[in-house]
Amino acid sequence: MTTTSDRPSEALAQVSKRVSQSVFDGSRLRVVLLVDVYDGAQQQFLEAYEQLCNQVASVPGHVSDQLCQSIENPSQWLITSEWESAPPFLTWVNSEEHVRMVEPLHSCVRDTRSLRFHIVRETGGAAGRQEPGQRRLQAHPRIGDGVIRHALTFTVRPGTEEKVAKILAEYASPEARVDDTTRLCRTSLFMHGNRVVRAIEVRGDLLAALRHVSRQPEVRAVEAAINPYLEQHRDLDDQESARMFFTRAALPAVHHVSAEGSPEGKRLALFYPARPDRGMRLAELLAQADSAAAEDPASPVLRSTVFQRDDVVVRLVDVRDEQGAAPEVPAGLRELLDGEAARMDLITDRRSPEV
Repeated sequence: MTTTSDRPSEALAQVSKRVSQSVFDGSRLRVVLLVDVYDGAQQQFLEAYEQLCNQVASVPGHVSDQLCQSIENPSQWLITSEWESAPPFLTWVNSEEHVRMVEPLHSCVRDTRSLRFHIVRETGGAAGRQEPGQRRLQAHPRIGDGVIRHALTFTVRPGTEEKVAKILAEYASPEARVDDTTRLCRTSLFMHGNRVVRAIEVRGDLLAALRHVSRQPEVRAVEAAINPYLEQHRDLDDQESARMFFTRAALPAVHHVSAEGSPEGKRLALFYPARPDRGMRLAELLAQADSAAAEDPASPVLRSTVFQRDDVVVRLVDVRDEQGAAPEVPAGLRELLDGEAARMDLITDRRSPEV
């Protein structure tokens, strides 16, 4: 029987039509991984998958998985997995444990693409014998705004913050148009201490946009300029080194909400250092607070995106005005913090012209 703690919170359910993204509705998750295997490496890939599969089976929240091979192209494989909900999957996939687990796949895989879906409806099998309240399906389809939000975060060596901020503030914006269906909408850069956060908004294909940006000469010049100041070494000319850096730097959006018909506002970023293993819960409380704020016409919050990976939680907020705009820390959140929440310094905030 589903308990109260298993259900989406009433606050989130009431504003579901305004939430374009959220991992906190309690429903089951289907993960789809498209894999392109090097010719002749199919057996190596299968053996690496068997090893990975045995390890994943013991991860909390994992339900099942399947491995499929294309009937048309033997180099194309499909891995699907089911999880009790999104948070345990994200906790695992963003962990160092996951980075180590998938290392054996690198030498036999040309390319991968990961897609994550909440299960909204299902028929047949065990699903047909369950009561609706037991299925833990997404209660309502969410209404998005066509924008995908993602962030990267990394740290620089203490004492180099001013040099890095200057480099990042003066970079030339890359071409906004990626292809006929994908374009960059906005890039916001913030720093707090020696931590850098780069948030991007994309219409279309996020992966295509990230690849497009990484190839632009103006972006490569900036990345090369800050390389000497990074705490984590990377070599952008080495595909494996670059891949590992950006894997660890990924800061996924776990929740986004906009007030209905909200105008443009002032963009802020707030950094919340979480206690070990409490980052996801901290992000969930922020998501609940911002969903409630979207319902309140008097709230200064127009829209909010919460990004989280491990113990790093960042809240990107657009507000009506800057006076008193840094939202208060929600009740119950302070005990999850490993230090004080802080407003980050804005380095640059650039919108791409509409085309």
